[in-house]
Amino acid sequence: MPTTVNDVTQKTEMLEIDAKSVEALKSTTNEQQNEKMEGDAGDKSVEKEVQKEATKDGVKEENVVPVEVEPKTGMSFPVVLEDGKRLNAVGMRKKSMLGLGIKIYGFGIYADNEKLKDLLMMKIGKAPSKATKEMYQMVIDSNVGMLVRLVIVFSSLTMSMVRKNFDEGLGASIKKLTGGKNPELTKTIMGEASDDIKLTPGSIIEISRLPGYTLQTKVAGEVVSTVESELLCRAFIYMYLGEDPFDKDAKEKFGTSLLSMF
Repeated sequence: MPTTVNDVTQKTEMLEIDAKSVEALKSTTNEQQNEKMEGDAGDKSVEKEVQKEATKDGVKEENVVPVEVEPKTGMSFPVVLEDGKRLNAVGMRKKSMLGLGIKIYGFGIYADNEKLKDLLMMKIGKAPSKATKEMYQMVIDSNVGMLVRLVIVFSSLTMSMVRKNFDEGLGASIKKLTGGKNPELTKTIMGEASDDIKLTPGSIIEISRLPGYTLQTKVAGEVVSTVESELLCRAFIYMYLGEDPFDKDAKEKFGTSLLSMF
């Protein structure tokens, strides 16, 4: 049956994108294509950024920190965080909107590699030839500290869209892990984050798995939720390392990082 104007209107409303957002979406697509061409020409996966560090005398001096660039979005991620967690993989979250494949955000997966290494040696012992399902599941089920940093790419992204995206992703993960649904739990990840928060390209959202199976979410550096739930922690990591990850290449890179720990 031919698509009617009403059909298109309904689909647009479901995606919470108004006429202005559609124009921005088209513009974003063109920008992303240009970024890819520039990225391919440069072909650089590791660059450096300058941060400020306090010295013993209280004087600020420049400290060069290595970063890895996610090639499909051009977003950069420091290879180590202030708390010592190390970058094990970068990737991209892509979503279909109005028939277009839109880059939503680039992401970096960090972990306490020393504790991951101890867990691998205890549970696996000898390094396999390639990362196994058992290894990924071990990371998903563990209580090892991890953090996923999201760097926004899509210029028309709103907090309500982010909340909806995580509700759907976590809901699917929980169903695969338990066979059931838990809609109330999935809604807690964005907690009290206001829909008025402005998300622009480069905005950062960080979601951390803390000791005691606690999942904490920060938006632009502000804590918006802290939830103690083993299931929620497992479901969150599952979105990135489970059977149907957001970015398969990123999952494979994380697996390679695991193998290097043996």
